[in-house]
Amino acid sequence: MIPARSLRARITLLSTALSAAVSLVLLYLAWSLVGDSVAAVPELPPGTKVRVDGVNVDSSVLTAHLREHARNKVLVVGAVAFCCVVAATAVLAWTLTSRVLRPLREMTSTARRLSVESMGERIGVRNARDELGELGATLDAMLDRLQAAFDTQRRFVANASHELRTPLSVIRTELDVTLADDQADEAELRRMAGVVRDATERAEQLVSSLLLLARTDGAGVGPTEPVDLAAVVDTAWNGVYREAERRQLRTDFQLVPSYSIGDPALLERIAGNLLENAVRHNVDGGWIEAVTQPGSRWTTLRVRSSGGLVDPATVSELFEPFRREGVARTARTGAGLGLSIVRAAVQAHGGVVSAEPVVGGGLSVTVHLPALTGTGVPT
Repeated sequence: MIPARSLRARITLLSTALSAAVSLVLLYLAWSLVGDSVAAVPELPPGTKVRVDGVNVDSSVLTAHLREHARNKVLVVGAVAFCCVVAATAVLAWTLTSRVLRPLREMTSTARRLSVESMGERIGVRNARDELGELGATLDAMLDRLQAAFDTQRRFVANASHELRTPLSVIRTELDVTLADDQADEAELRRMAGVVRDATERAEQLVSSLLLLARTDGAGVGPTEPVDLAAVVDTAWNGVYREAERRQLRTDFQLVPSYSIGDPALLERIAGNLLENAVRHNVDGGWIEAVTQPGSRWTTLRVRSSGGLVDPATVSELFEPFRREGVARTARTGAGLGLSIVRAAVQAHGGVVSAEPVVGGGLSVTVHLPALTGTGVPT
C-alpha cells in the first residue's frame, strides 16, 4: 500500500484531479454548444407538421427531441471519453512520476547509506541543468565539506592524543624508573620531580591551548571595546622579551596607535602567539619586526622574523592545528596550536590573517582587523 504522504501518489492524484476537472469543463461546454447549435436551427411556423417515418409530427416537438437526443449523445460519448482520459492520466502520471522521481529516490538511498565510514560515496550529477541535478550537485558539495570536516577532526583528535600522550609517557617512565630503583637518593628524586613538573607544565599548556581554540574556533567574541593594537603588542612582548634577550634577537618595533574593537584578552592572545612564534622558531642572533598600521577599513598588525626556510607551498598548513614550520608534531617546544588560535581569534573578530615566507628564511604573518570608526563601530 502506498502511504498517503508519498510524493509520487500526491503528484498522481493532483494530475488526475486536474485532468478530471478540465475534462468536466470541456464536457459541459460541448453539451451546451450542441444544445445551442440545435436550437439555432431555423424553426418552421407553429403548427407545421413534419412527416417522420410515415408519421406526422409537430415541428416544435421534433426540434425539442432532436436537441435532447444530441445532448444525451454528447453526454454518453463524453462520459466514456472522460473515464478514458482520467484513467490514462492516472496511469501516465504514475509511470512518468516514477521515472522523474527516480533520481530523488537514489539520493535518499545514498543519504541513508552514508555514515562516517562511507563519507566517500557521492550521489553523482546526471543532469546539472534541471532542479534535481542542482540538488544532487548541492548535496555532493555538502558531503565534500562534511568529509573534509570529519577528516580534519580525525587528524585533530589523533594529533591531540599524540601530544597529550608524550608528556604522560614521560611522567610514567620517570615514575617507573625511580620507583624501581631502591637506592634512589634525594638528588634522583629531585631530578625525577623536575622532569615530571616540566612534563606536567607541557600537558597543562596543551590543554589550555585546546580549550582556548575550542572556545574561539567558529564562535563569536564576548563583550567588546576599543583596543589599541600597539598597546596590545607592547603588553604581549613583556611575556617573551627575556627569552628573546637570551637568544640575542634584534627587534624593530614600529608601533603606531591603531584601534580596532574586540575582546582585549583575545587580541592580546593574537599578538602574544605571533611574538612567541617569532621568538621560539627564530635562530640565535636573528631579528624580529612588529608593525601596527591604522587604516580606513582595516587595522593591520604584521610580525616578521628570521628563522628556518619555509616552503611557500606549505605556508597555509601552518594555520592547521599541530603544524610547526610545515612539519607535524616534530618541535620540542610548543603545542603547534599558536597560529591555529590566531586564525580562530581573528576570524571571530571578522578579520583575516595571512602568512608568507621571508626571503632567506623566516615567516611574515599579517593580521587585518576591522578598523574602529568615529562612531565606535568597526567598518
